[in-house]
Amino acid sequence: LSGSTTLIVSEYRGLKVKEISEIRRALRKQNVSYRVVKNRLMRIAAQENASAAALSPLLVGPTAIAFGTDEAATARAVLDAVKPYRIVKITGGVLGATAIDAAGVAHLATLPSREVLLAEVLGAISAPLATTAGLFDAPGRDLVGLVQALIDQRGDAAA
Repeated sequence: LSGSTTLIVSEYRGLKVKEISEIRRALRKQNVSYRVVKNRLMRIAAQENASAAALSPLLVGPTAIAFGTDEAATARAVLDAVKPYRIVKITGGVLGATAIDAAGVAHLATLPSREVLLAEVLGAISAPLATTAGLFDAPGRDLVGLVQALIDQRGDAAA
């Protein structure tokens, strides 16, 4: 719990042990841990963490929690892993100390990864800088072009 920044809470009622193991295996490949938890024990563990207030309302019924470190990637991995099992119901999630509902988890899964978002921000910052550099460079290029045209014109006139 302390090593995770993202918790996706689901109700696994009706799944067989083999199916839960398949979900775990699929999520482990995405660096996400999927655990069936006892609600009372999870509430006690969460009290020592900042996520206690946000997590407690989600702990109802048979609960399994996916623990991850990347918000969008964790949500995407969980939704993909439980998609074949229509019995599994996503009840919500916790991002840091903020609770989100099931619709928020679905929306979070559609966001691009952190690396893609950082690349887009850097692209948005560097594009105006490149344009500005091109504008400062343009008068120098134009002057060189004028001097070269003048040299060519005088060279033609001398010949």
